Order: sequence, then structure tokens, then C-alpha cells
Amino acid sequence: MKLCFLVEEHYRHDGMPVEVIRRLRAWGHQVDVLRPGGSLLRMTEVVGAGSHDAWVLKTVSGGPGLTLLEAAACAGMATINDARSIRGVRDKALAAAIGRSRGLPMPPTYAAARPELLADIPESDYPLVVKPADGSSGRAVHLLAAPDRLAALLPVLRGERLLIAQPYVPNQGVDIKVYCVGDDFYATERNSPLHPDRPHRERRVPLPREVAAIAAQVGAVYGLDLYGLDVLLGPDGPVVVDVNDFPSFRQVPDAASRVASAVLALARGGRPGASPQPAAVPVPVAAGDTL
Repeated sequence: MKLCFLVEEHYRHDGMPVEVIRRLRAWGHQVDVLRPGGSLLRMTEVVGAGSHDAWVLKTVSGGPGLTLLEAAACAGMATINDARSIRGVRDKALAAAIGRSRGLPMPPTYAAARPELLADIPESDYPLVVKPADGSSGRAVHLLAAPDRLAALLPVLRGERLLIAQPYVPNQGVDIKVYCVGDDFYATERNSPLHPDRPHRERRVPLPREVAAIAAQVGAVYGLDLYGLDVLLGPDGPVVVDVNDFPSFRQVPDAASRVASAVLALARGGRPGASPQPAAVPVPVAAGDTL
């Protein structure tokens, strides 16, 4: 198969997707890599050729990669994940509205185009978690204990575009990260970015049945096949606080092979896990290849 990976400079040397690309090449597939944030792209020619079986996106939320993926989708090419589904989770305000309307356990969410508008949020909703609607990797996540803390944060928040704010879910300072590859789910515990003072080593953990059911529901609600979600175990049960397309899959056993197999199945129009792992075709990767 011939695949095109859109990889932002931020992930140029990241194990995900670098190892996935290497694995696909080792199996005999052609993988082209485009760097939408560091290249001048002739849009009409890049997507007009139609020479790839599928396009795969691994970029930061605010980068230009999603636009290119959407252009490929509009030209009739397969994308992994579905381009509309990615747009639905990368805008966290939109993701919250979709999720709550479809019955996912997500916090009530405010959206503000200017940070000073957050002052209108009732004091009863504090403590408050504020973050950019297009944020990723825990970037610029702030915990406001009370309304009088907002003024000091305004200069920092003015550098962002759309903001979201959600009532803080009391927890033990640990996030459960669920990674989903088709019908397979893997759970890890890791330290919450809101509680850096509570060090917690990331590790694989058993996946509670209730959280597994929510993870499957997330995939159905947003139309995702390769994804991750952050879950907090609050006093009223699990709460989904974030959904990510093509996450790191850290701690997933043999992650590169599992994700590569899923990419091939999706590119062929199937479901991840529906096809056996492709037979290995030894194609050497040049020494020092940085993709």
C-alpha cells in the first residue's frame, strides 16, 4: 500500500509515529511523509494527485496538518482517523458539546472568545479548570481556585484564542489514560498536569469495566478508530476530560505493530483488528533515517 503521513516538526523524532512508519516500511509498504508546518505546499497538486491509499495525521492541534487532511478527504481519499471526526475532538468546545449531547460523562463547559468573559462564570462553579480549546499535551492548563485568581491569569490567557472552562472534578491527582486501537483498550495511570506536586509514575493498570464501556462509547460518539481519552475517577464516577486522535499509545505493548496493523486495516476499508497482522516483508530502512 502507499500511505501519506502528515507529521508536524513537534513529532519528527517521536516514537509515535516514527516507529509506526518504520514498521510499515519494513512490511514492504510505501510511506511518504509530509511536514505541513515546515514546508511550502502546493495544495492543489498535493491532494489532486490521488496517489495514496490513505492519509494519516500526527500533528499538534493548532497546526496546519488538519486542513491538508481535510483537503485530501474532500478529494475522495481515505483518512485515518476520519477528518471530520478529528475536527470534532480537536476543538474542545465542540467536543464537549457533542459529548454531553450524546450522553458521555463530561463536565459542564463554558467557552469564551476573550479571557475577561470568564468573569461571568458563577462562583459556585469554582474551582475551575481553564485551557485553550485547541490545546494539546497538557499545554496551558490552569486551575483557578476562586474568582479572585482570574485577574492575575488574564495576561497569560490573552495569548490564546478560544478558551474553555470546566468545574474541577475532585480526584487523587491521577489521570487514567485509555488508548483505543479498534476493539482493543489499554489503560495507564499518570500524574495529572493540574497536580505536578504529586509525582506518580506512569504505568499500565487494569481497565475498569465501567471505564471500558465509556471508552467504547467515545469511539462511537466521535467516529474515531485510533484514539485516546483522559478519565478522572470523581466522587460521582468516571468523567471524560479530554479526547485525542492518534495519541502516544505509551505503555501499550508492541504499540508500533498494533497501530501499524490498524492503519493498514483502515486503509483497506476494514476495522482495526479485523485483519491479521500483515506478513513481514523485509525491506531494510537506511541507517540514520530520520523519516
